[in-house]
Order: sequence, then C-alpha cells, then structure tokens
Amino acid sequence: MLNRLPLSMLVAALFMSPPSAEAANAMAPVAQAENVEQGITAFLQSEMRERDIPGLQIAVVRHGKVVLSRNFGVASLQYGVPVTGASLFSINSATKSLTGVAVMQLVQQGKVELDAPVSRYIAGLPQAWQSVTIARLLDHTSGLPDVLNQATGKLVGPQPDDPEAAWKAVQALPMDFVTGQRFRYNQTNYVLLAQVIERQSGMPYVDFIRQGQFVPAGMRHSGFGDAKDVVPGKASSYYLAGQEYRNVIEDFPVFMRAGAGINSSADELGKWLIALQSGKLLKPESLARLWQPGTLADGKPAPWALGWPAIRRDGHRAVAGIGGARSAFYVYPNDDLAIVILTNLAGGQPEQLIDTVAGFYVPALRQQAGGAYAGYLLRQAIGRKGFDGLGPQLSAIRQQHALPNPDEGELNAWGYRLLRQQRTSDALAVFKLAVQLYPDSANGHDSLAEAGEAAGDQALAISHYRRSVELDADNGHAIERLKQLEKNEKSPASPQIR
Repeated sequence: MLNRLPLSMLVAALFMSPPSAEAANAMAPVAQAENVEQGITAFLQSEMRERDIPGLQIAVVRHGKVVLSRNFGVASLQYGVPVTGASLFSINSATKSLTGVAVMQLVQQGKVELDAPVSRYIAGLPQAWQSVTIARLLDHTSGLPDVLNQATGKLVGPQPDDPEAAWKAVQALPMDFVTGQRFRYNQTNYVLLAQVIERQSGMPYVDFIRQGQFVPAGMRHSGFGDAKDVVPGKASSYYLAGQEYRNVIEDFPVFMRAGAGINSSADELGKWLIALQSGKLLKPESLARLWQPGTLADGKPAPWALGWPAIRRDGHRAVAGIGGARSAFYVYPNDDLAIVILTNLAGGQPEQLIDTVAGFYVPALRQQAGGAYAGYLLRQAIGRKGFDGLGPQLSAIRQQHALPNPDEGELNAWGYRLLRQQRTSDALAVFKLAVQLYPDSANGHDSLAEAGEAAGDQALAISHYRRSVELDADNGHAIERLKQLEKNEKSPASPQIR
C-alpha cells in the first residue's frame, strides 16, 4: 500500500554517448537528490512497517523551498483510501507552536508583553495565578495546575465532560510548584493564552490564527476540528490495542484549541514554515525570541522555548512542534532545513524519525543526532543476524558509520512494540541493551522488569524493579509491582488438587 518511487531516468540514456564534463556536473545534483530521496523512502517505508503506521506524509524544506514531498500508505483503513497531498492529519499539541507565533505577532503589535503578568490581560484569576508571566505560560514553567488529568485524558473536576465546570475546578486547585522552579507540561497555560490572544486581538482565537498565519502562508485547507466536526480530506486516526487497530475519537474542546486542534498537511505546514522563516509572519528578531529556550529560576535551561520544544541548543540546533506522538516538525535554523512528518497513528512517534531524515541532507548532523539512524541500521542487521549479541552488533554499526547510541526513548519504544507483538524474548534483548547503555535510567530498569514479568522471570523483574526504585523513589509503578511480586515470592505455593 506504500507509494513506489517513480523512475526518473530513461532507460534509453544507457545507450547514449557519455555526457560531457559540463553535463555530468549539471547532472550530479539531480543524481544526489535522487539518492537522497531513495534513501529517505527506504527508511520511511521500513519504519512504517516496524511501527505499524498506516499512513504518512513528509515534506522537507531546504533553503526556503519544499525539496521533497511524499505520501505513503492509507488515510483510512476502513475504506482503503490512500494518503494524498490533500490528506489532512491531526497535529494535536503541535498547535502550540502556532500559538507561540500568534503571541509574538501581538508582541510585535505592542499589544502583549512577554514579561507582563497574565493578570494584566485577564481579570478575576486566582491570586496565585496573577503574577505568572506570558513567557512562563508559553514555556510551561508556570506551576499552574493542569485542567487536563494527564492520567485519564479527561478534564479535571466532578464533571469531566463540562468545560465550564472543569475551568472552575482547576482554579480551586493549589499550584503545582513555585513559578519558574521547574518545567511541567500542561494545558492550563494554553487555555489562558487563548484568552489573552482573543482579548488583545479583538477576535476569536481560531480567526486570529486563520487570518494571521493560514492566509499569508497559503494554507487554504488547514483548519480546526475534532471527531465531532466534518473535515473534508481528514485522515482517520488510530491507535494499536495489542495488534489490533482502534479508532481514536479525537476530542479537542473549543476552549482548549490553542493547545491542540489543528488539522493540516505536510505540504501546508511546509508553506507555513517557509512563511515563518521568510519574514511573512514575524520579524527576524521576533523569530529569534520565539525560538529562544526558557530559563528556570536557578538559571538552568528549560526544555521549551515559546510554544516550541527546544530539541538541541548547540551545533545543529533544532526546535520543534510535536503532537500526539503522531505528528511532528523540526526546524534546524543553523542548517536552513525543516522537516515535517505527519502520521495517523497515535504512538507512531514520527519525532523519532526526523533527525535521521535530516541526516540525508546534513551528513554532519548524524555525528550529533544519528542515534535513530543507528537504531534503524541495527534493525536491518537483526534481519540477517537475529537478536543475539545486540551490543556487539550496535558497536560495529556505530564504528562503521560514526554514529552515537540510539536514544533511550527510542529503545524503550522499540522494546514495547516487540512486547505488543508478543515477541517477549526479543523485547528482553532490547531492554537489556537499553539498560546496558543507560544504567542509571529508572525508566529503563522499570521497562526491563516489565518484560521480565511478561517472560515469567520473576527474579529478573524483582531485581530491576528494585533498581528502578533506588534510582527514582517516586516510581509508583515499580513500587506497586515490587510489592506484588515480593508478596507472591513469599506466599507458599497453592496445593494441587488431584
């Protein structure tokens, strides 16, 4: 169901006389571009199979132009509809990046100040909220309680389907921490930012985004909506329950749409990124401020800039928009490169693929951020050699290609994909490799212990749950499982009935 790469060179050319030096030089960039496209296509098709991603779009922006635009797979499993350039995907929380741009547009207009308290623009807030600045809302260092229960995905309060009741309930909750002390991602920040944008622009949030960004960028088909709305061309969204696909019922309440709710395509987001970097949406100094990572009260860097996760700060710098573990875009300002990958699988994690794609255009990037490419090559090697000796296999790959280790998060995701496929022994091998590479990761030991349970190796599970708790005394999952396993270990075996 994946698109096949079209032939771009005529067979008749094989029978022509050799090209002149000038012609050969002219053809070299074309051949190089084809090699890049073939490499990216092979990589994406492999990862779609690995991750069970039904449909995917990619757009690559290089030097202010879209240099690659491809569509793969199906937009609807139910109806067998292929992904096309017109297919729209939910970008979920990557919407926050556009909210950051909207705030900076108001800053340019003199209608908002980043260091001003939110109470300057919104009256009647709880006393503890009033001194929180606009910048602290944008970079998630506000300390405000979250209107969305992250554990359940429901709104807080006794009426989780009632936005007004939830907004009232969250304002009665205590602060999570003193403003600026640490980072905690939450949706309350962006509910407030939507209110600021509406009050200071004089129009609904969605209209300000449409007029201020969609229209000047030429995004004619992008818009807001969830499962309750009719969105022409919308790709269905899925998640995997075991090995079965299930429909994602998207619910983006209107009052929370500054944090999630945009549907777009890779090509249209590519246009938006071009408009953003060419000065159509923001002045250069405003763009620089937008992408400047926040700072905590102790002077340490925060993980986010103004609406944008700050992926890397040095060398091949990257800022991003990431949503729902299914849609992502990275901008590499120092390399004049941006990449958009959208999928219709929650848990597809396209953000793990983007650095590898970028490495096809900026080979030097692989030395800094080529861990995902190392993981990809390791999976190819496993197809030939199996899961025995993963460590030595990875070492050989790294040495041959001058690559760093795969990221801990990618190894963890790979291990859980194998568990979902009931390939327990293979999952154990991957989790053991992760613990070998990241021995001080509480999450890594927790994952290995969980795989040990699945394999029926109680001693392994207990050992690594204990180590996880040693590294993170607040790991509730490990604590609970350890109690249960130790209880089972001490309990006498049940008598057999003959």
